[in-house]
Amino acid sequence: MPSSDPRIDRLYQLLPVVYRMRDAEQKYPLQALLRVIAEQVNLVEDDIAQLYENWFIETSAEWAVPYIAALIGYRPVFDAGLTSDGTTREGRALNRVLVPRREVANTIRYRRRKGTLAVLELLAADVAGWPARAVEFFKLLAWHQHLNHLHLGRVRTADLGRVDDLDLIDGPFDRLAHTVDVRRIDSSSTVGRYNIPSVGVFVWRLKSYSVTSTPAYCTENAGLHCYTFSVLGQDGPLFVKPAPETGPTQIARELNVPAPIRRLAFLEHARRFYGTDGSLAIWADGWAGFDPDQPIPVAAIVAADLADWQYVPPAKHIAVDPVRGRFAFPAGDLPKKGVRVSYHYGFSADIGGGEYERRVFEPAARTVDVPDPETPGATVRRTVEPRYYRVGKDQTFHRIGDALRQWSNDKPWDAVIELTDSTVFVDPLNITLDADRTLQLRAANGKRPVVRLFDWQTDMPDALLVTMGSGSRFTLDGLLVTGRPLRITGAEREAPDEPRAPMCGSEVVIRHCTLVPGWAIDCDCEPKHSAEPSLEVVNLRARLRVEHSILGSIEIQEDEVTIDPIPVWMSDSILDATSPQKEAIGAPGYAVAHAVLTIERCTVFGIVDVHAIETANDCIFTNCVNVARRQRGCMRFCYVPPGCRTPRRYHCQPDLVEQAVRKQTTDLAQREAAIARERMRVAPQFTSVRYGTPGYAQLAMTCAAEIARGAEDGSEIGVFHDLFQPQRAANLRARLEEFTPAGMNVGLIFAT
Repeated sequence: MPSSDPRIDRLYQLLPVVYRMRDAEQKYPLQALLRVIAEQVNLVEDDIAQLYENWFIETSAEWAVPYIAALIGYRPVFDAGLTSDGTTREGRALNRVLVPRREVANTIRYRRRKGTLAVLELLAADVAGWPARAVEFFKLLAWHQHLNHLHLGRVRTADLGRVDDLDLIDGPFDRLAHTVDVRRIDSSSTVGRYNIPSVGVFVWRLKSYSVTSTPAYCTENAGLHCYTFSVLGQDGPLFVKPAPETGPTQIARELNVPAPIRRLAFLEHARRFYGTDGSLAIWADGWAGFDPDQPIPVAAIVAADLADWQYVPPAKHIAVDPVRGRFAFPAGDLPKKGVRVSYHYGFSADIGGGEYERRVFEPAARTVDVPDPETPGATVRRTVEPRYYRVGKDQTFHRIGDALRQWSNDKPWDAVIELTDSTVFVDPLNITLDADRTLQLRAANGKRPVVRLFDWQTDMPDALLVTMGSGSRFTLDGLLVTGRPLRITGAEREAPDEPRAPMCGSEVVIRHCTLVPGWAIDCDCEPKHSAEPSLEVVNLRARLRVEHSILGSIEIQEDEVTIDPIPVWMSDSILDATSPQKEAIGAPGYAVAHAVLTIERCTVFGIVDVHAIETANDCIFTNCVNVARRQRGCMRFCYVPPGCRTPRRYHCQPDLVEQAVRKQTTDLAQREAAIARERMRVAPQFTSVRYGTPGYAQLAMTCAAEIARGAEDGSEIGVFHDLFQPQRAANLRARLEEFTPAGMNVGLIFAT
């Protein structure tokens, strides 16, 4: 009875040796009994120890945080929502937002510093988890100075020769003088900034994610000297790697927030952004005589606008455009070996392949029946451990194909192939899982490997092919797949009339992965193969589970006559068909895909055609949803376009706004016009709908409140539900009003 708790055998070790010897002769029944008792003893002991830890906010359990907050007079903000009972994962996450542990820990400290500007930035970080910069707008007003009391440090009118000041106009780091704006910054109608009592708190909702030592992309169609930082070849702004502020009284600067890098700032202060520990770096092995183990020196980096690739850098220099994520070598001096880069990009949350920390599931040892070598035809039970095959520069295997061949020869019951580098793998992959076997193909924590599939074969498709046996389990975790789709098939039948086996516990899991919509994207983030699916499921007798991932369209080809529909479960993911006219989930040649869909907290771009929807919670469907069986399942707190064929709906939009109009208006013509206006008003609006852009699938600031706060718990519906941004914003606004200097008005301004 193995256990990870080292205390599990402490009662057994107290027994005299003679009893332990007799117990061993009888195959340890006494040890098993004492382990059961010790397990309960450990639980009681841990609970008693936790009671002491609950006295302190740093170590208390989650349920104890509101009670400690009440002891110091902390008042929750009810506009942000009510706390849950904490019995579910979502409820505990909501409670952490409504009553932040860091804010409770620093409440007394904040009260002592009430009225200072710097405390507003600390509140934004502790209450909402957003980096922030506080600005007193009266300091940006243009007003005359007394000649006997000159203040040379104040802002001044625009100087057209100071281009960097012009680049910062109306932003959080503005340095120019403005005329007065008498509108209040916290007005509910029209907002003004530049007034004497106005204080603005700029917050950055997008996070800065790192990509470390990965190959750059050579844009050969533009020139052999032209590169992009992104391995997919798209243009995208590089983001700052935020540096911690030096003290609690410091006001944030550009290097302290996850903002896009400005071209002029990079031109003036390249050393602050460039380097191994900076926001970006470039390695070109042996180019121009530089050390291949060190990044190109900052003295050889030139900031430039590479919009049309027309700028030619001087010899032994590299032109870098941080706004577009491009860089270029001199046309006559190309690198002869690989080019690697490190950089930071912006995105909203930890989904898709990335170097962020994620939970990794380790396979456990299991007991199986294996052939008995001493008795032909007999079996014996054995405990087998999982096998690990690590692939990377400093590992035993350097290619995925080498690890797969060794795995195929070893034939372990449970195996993990782990990719330990944030590099690009270009192997043709064909995986066949035998019955009752499991395999994980995953990235190491903190890495983002890319699997790039090419057109290897002329007469056959070149997908990442996985063939599932009965009772097998395949997991794809933490990878970015581009170039071709992931194709998952069931095992072939030995005879044409042989019935297909039931699912028998088979499962396919796609977790924290990106299957690039449209296979690949161009420099403008437009899909190159918009009609092609990213995931193909063919004759599969298994459950399909997708978590925290970004996928293109899913194509399901199943026998509708002889087998039941396969279950598909999706959560916290983006499903992108790249066009409103294309199917996000469908089946070629059939009206609907032979699948039963369970979907939670997802954003779907494209048409969904499935056999049935079991449940759909807190989801956005931008285009039509059609099911064959409407009497099965339900949809709750979702947005579904009008005219769709769906199961019964509960608290969905635009149903609610239509019902409100019908209750208020009796005239038929006015009612239809009002319904049309309401449908248009509540239609979801996004910052961007193209994969590869920082604001991809993020709800726009102009999105209706019915969508931005339309989930069951008051959060936004869609893939970023668990960020709880409406609750964070409401909580932060209340705290800012409480701690703002007397007589001042404070406003919350979203920089991203």
